[in-house]
Amino acid sequence: MPSRPSIPILDLTRQHQALAPALTEAMAAVMSSGAFIGGPVVESFESQFAAYLGAAHCVSCNSGTDALYLALRSLNVGPGDEVITTPFTFIATAQTISAVGATPVFVDVHPRSFNLDLDRLPQAITPRTRAIVPVHLFGLPLDMGRLMDIAQAHRLAVIEDCAQATGADWEGKKVGTWGQIGCFSFYPTKNLGACGDGGAMITQDDALATTLRQLRNHGRTGLYSHELLGVNSRLDALQAALLEVKLPHLDTWNQQRRQVAQEYTRLLEGMRGIVPPQDGPGHVWHQYTLQVQSLPANFDRQSLQATLKAAGIATMVYYPLPLHLQPVYQQLGYQPGAFPVAERLASQVLSLPMFPELRPEEQQRVVDTLRQALALETKILLG
Repeated sequence: MPSRPSIPILDLTRQHQALAPALTEAMAAVMSSGAFIGGPVVESFESQFAAYLGAAHCVSCNSGTDALYLALRSLNVGPGDEVITTPFTFIATAQTISAVGATPVFVDVHPRSFNLDLDRLPQAITPRTRAIVPVHLFGLPLDMGRLMDIAQAHRLAVIEDCAQATGADWEGKKVGTWGQIGCFSFYPTKNLGACGDGGAMITQDDALATTLRQLRNHGRTGLYSHELLGVNSRLDALQAALLEVKLPHLDTWNQQRRQVAQEYTRLLEGMRGIVPPQDGPGHVWHQYTLQVQSLPANFDRQSLQATLKAAGIATMVYYPLPLHLQPVYQQLGYQPGAFPVAERLASQVLSLPMFPELRPEEQQRVVDTLRQALALETKILLG
């Protein structure tokens, strides 16, 4: 078995150790109650999460993926419809569009924010376009004011993919509350993570909330009365209890992430071949993802990662192959070069360790090792 990196990409043990008594108490309370699916604990978390975001309704579900799928279903998006989204994100964003029978239509991303390029968005809208699914990638909010203006001008629904941006805001308004529905993931690695899968849908619309609650629970309106073709996608009470313990700490953790990001950017200043990620108001820094831009013609990101790994430092590449080039989407007919910014980023991005409890001396070691590795690579390539 390979040894665990001395500086991992994420270390949840530090967070859980600090909250151990409260987490243990919450789990014990659920175990003693015997109520594991739905019930007052789930309803309590939903109420608190909705209040935190400033939303009328929170409808929890089994995962962030299910949240996207159920959101599309609730808006009757289906066969013959097109839904615009980004090619530079996790597969779930597009996969759920396909799962309801609609066609994902990709728009290239901005080279600094990594989010949808809103200058390119209007050209992708056709008479078949029903919705837009923006992604607040790596925790950086998209300009939701501008996006909503475009969507409203074309009478399009907006489903926000907030999986990586829990707690982020645009112009003082939380992401997830701008569009018709906001979709959140509580996967353990997220800024607000459960100890298993979990997700939620946020809406201000009473009728949509009712539909979402039906869809997540077999489409039922009563014990054996089913008006919709729903699914089984419910947040269990244990996960809700753990999330309820964690939620009051979210803003503090996000502020700590900002401090980690600012320190990284300071330490990286002037480093040749490295472009730090874009900062911005409301950023919650789910990842710290820089661009490794080659000076020599054949710069090798993989060997750079290997050097860091050998020094005990974990890194990740999110995402090495854009969605339009994934084998599952070859039938859409996109060719290499269709979205040059997303393709270039896929070849250059590198995420450094990022979590609230990351220590300054660990960050210093990460950056010092990165600097040494870059110097070595450049020396080898230049001969």
